Amino acid sequence: MNIFDEFKWRGLINQVSDEEKVRQYLSEAGKAMYCGFDPTAESLHVGNLVPLLSLARLKRAGHNPIVLMGGATGFIGDPSGKDKERELQTAEDIEERTAKIVNQVRRFFERVCGERPEVVNNYEWTKTMSAIDLLRDVGKFFTINWMMQKESVKGRLSRDEVGISYTEFSYMILQGNDFYHLYKTKGCQLQLGGGDQWGNITAGCELIRRKTAASNEPAEGYALTFPLITTASGKKFGKSEKGAIYLNPEITSPYAFYQFWVNTDDRDVIKFLKYFTFLTQEEIAELEKSLEEAPHLREAQRRLAEEATTMIHGKRELERVQAATAALFGKGNLKEVDPATLRSALESAPQRAYAPGDVPDIPQILTDLGLTKSKGEARKALKAGGVYINGERAAEDHEVGDTDFLGGDLMIVRKGKKNYGMVIRS
Repeated sequence: MNIFDEFKWRGLINQVSDEEKVRQYLSEAGKAMYCGFDPTAESLHVGNLVPLLSLARLKRAGHNPIVLMGGATGFIGDPSGKDKERELQTAEDIEERTAKIVNQVRRFFERVCGERPEVVNNYEWTKTMSAIDLLRDVGKFFTINWMMQKESVKGRLSRDEVGISYTEFSYMILQGNDFYHLYKTKGCQLQLGGGDQWGNITAGCELIRRKTAASNEPAEGYALTFPLITTASGKKFGKSEKGAIYLNPEITSPYAFYQFWVNTDDRDVIKFLKYFTFLTQEEIAELEKSLEEAPHLREAQRRLAEEATTMIHGKRELERVQAATAALFGKGNLKEVDPATLRSALESAPQRAYAPGDVPDIPQILTDLGLTKSKGEARKALKAGGVYINGERAAEDHEVGDTDFLGGDLMIVRKGKKNYGMVIRS
């Protein structure tokens, strides 16, 4: 199957400048294409997985995808999809964020493709360009009339209280120049991006057409955008109760990352399996059948979570997360689970920290955690056998000791079947 047709089957194509020419472009191995990522945060998030995975699919199909870091455009701010101006970033922030994202991208490609992608930074060819160079060599090929028809500009012009600065208005010129530069230096004729990037990407196509025509070497650039993803419930994809789901484990723990996918709505899971995994049509069809016949088993959701977590965090982290999940639901041994994973799994549970010499008895701990209203109620729960320490039923006369702390500083307390608390010795 031509990789373009696979994109269509997976529902990844929102807009394309010329379907037949793009399909033809991708029919021959070794073609170059790129997608840009501005360093607007310290980490990529799950929404960035659509373009990242698409570049990886192209790599696996024998092409030469390019990851473009917006070291220059990050200074400006993309108005696409924004109803107000972005805060300008410092050079230090942009450099630091860029380095972190490049490391993420490289690790991702090494895991799913076995090799690193080509990464470029548009700051390298923009930093030496003067204002006169930009206006004469790039701006000359854009008309204000044409630029004002772009959605990213029209949307802001209609908001009198906000408007759009000349800085952000010029963003599409810089992005267009990136496309032209990669065409000239890498032979790249295809740019990919989210649906909100259509105007910026076609600006690059137009610049390539006009500049090459002016030099009597006519050429074309092609645009392909991905759909903007929303859930069946109407929510913006990639958000949880605590905010965006990031790829950096220090911001979003592997456990929280896994749970995000496990909790996918039945109405979304098949679509997400197509978007976010390398599973084949046949494999996804089997999971769709399981979803129809036994939705309560959530086999499709679990497979989605396994595939996504392995891609981003690796097989070892997936196993830790699954072990913690099983143990917390009574199907495993809590003492054998990585303590750090347990902490992230129970981060929303009540917790209490005590100094090493000040850890009280179990009734006081239960009361401090809010699992019982009083020490008297706690003693009754202990007597009835309803209190568990690290997954094991606590005796009525249980005395807290060093062996109760997993990893030396963590104790998991449970009252009844589902009421958990964490005790941290620090």
